[in-house]
Amino acid sequence: MNQDEVLYAGSDSFIKNMLSLVHLLRRAGMPVSSDQVMDFTRALKLVDIGERAQVYHAARCLLVSRHEHLLLFETIFNTFWNTRADTWRTSPQKTPRAPRHDKQQQPVLMTYMSSKARAGDPELDVIDKSATYSDLEILQRKDFSQMTPDELDAVKRLIQDMRWRACFRQSRRRVASRNGDTLHMRRVMAAAVRNGGVPLALTWQSRKIKQRPIILIADISGSMEKYSRLVLQFFYSLSHSLKHVECFVFGTRLTRISLQLKLKNIDHAVSDAAAEVVDWAGGTRIGESLSVFNHQWSRRVLRRGAIVMIVSDGWERGDAAQLGVQMRYLQLRCYRLIWLNPLIGKVNYQPQVEGMAAALPYIDDFLPIHNLHSLSTLATHLATLSS
Repeated sequence: MNQDEVLYAGSDSFIKNMLSLVHLLRRAGMPVSSDQVMDFTRALKLVDIGERAQVYHAARCLLVSRHEHLLLFETIFNTFWNTRADTWRTSPQKTPRAPRHDKQQQPVLMTYMSSKARAGDPELDVIDKSATYSDLEILQRKDFSQMTPDELDAVKRLIQDMRWRACFRQSRRRVASRNGDTLHMRRVMAAAVRNGGVPLALTWQSRKIKQRPIILIADISGSMEKYSRLVLQFFYSLSHSLKHVECFVFGTRLTRISLQLKLKNIDHAVSDAAAEVVDWAGGTRIGESLSVFNHQWSRRVLRRGAIVMIVSDGWERGDAAQLGVQMRYLQLRCYRLIWLNPLIGKVNYQPQVEGMAAALPYIDDFLPIHNLHSLSTLATHLATLSS
């Protein structure tokens, strides 16, 4: 039986299996459009559906549109490939030899694999990774402060693999562009001189597109101790994904850690950054720290429409009125002021502490940062700021 016969002999069962894969991807939060599903179905006519690698790469190319979804896709695909239609297998088993038993209960892909098997073929272990999908789904929603050391290690790797999209702006400088809206007079005149004063070709220009600088300021005081190291790993991921990123931390004083986070090894980078801070897990003076930033660093780093993100729970030990003044100063000098609070993930949280209440009127976006899902939401939000 050739491939087309396998595809269409029992096409209802085959399409049902394909839709079950798409359904699993969508349930996990991956955006899969109808056009992608149709392209994937057509692509299966061009590959050997008995070869796992060919089906995997076809699905990966056509159903995955974001880099951070690759790990989740691989887990779901393994679950789809290694399961029966009626129940999940919980232990490794051998791929059966042809002829097959219970063909009607097997997915079409597994049936096709069996029909291609020969008596002399070696048996292969098929490892069931179905539990991995549910574990990853739980990890996406679990609060950082409640994770075990093993879960924190897994989250560290996931944060390191995240890829962030920059927020862009139009600069005043203009560059040559085919779709520009203004004539590039210098090039037009230069071309005219070369052709006896006749402008035979018109060159256009448009405003140059540049990435907005991103400023990260994190609270590493005692009240934020459960989140501090994961916040530094988030800073590391953002610093290595985008250009023009400056990182600061504060407890009772402000410390710049941009250079330490430039190291390639994430463990060394986070350890060096933590060693640079002398007030780790101490008191909290948000207003004084922002005052130092505004007077010593704002002119250097708040340029070209920067986006400022402050990570803190808002517990202020200093003067709350000073915090309000410094927040107003900061908001007027940046393009967007975002406050990330891990307590927003708590049930019935209200920003009623004195420091948070003083800062809230000057915040453009008040967002959570307590689990992996909140980081994914933040990445989507940053990518939409350009529009």
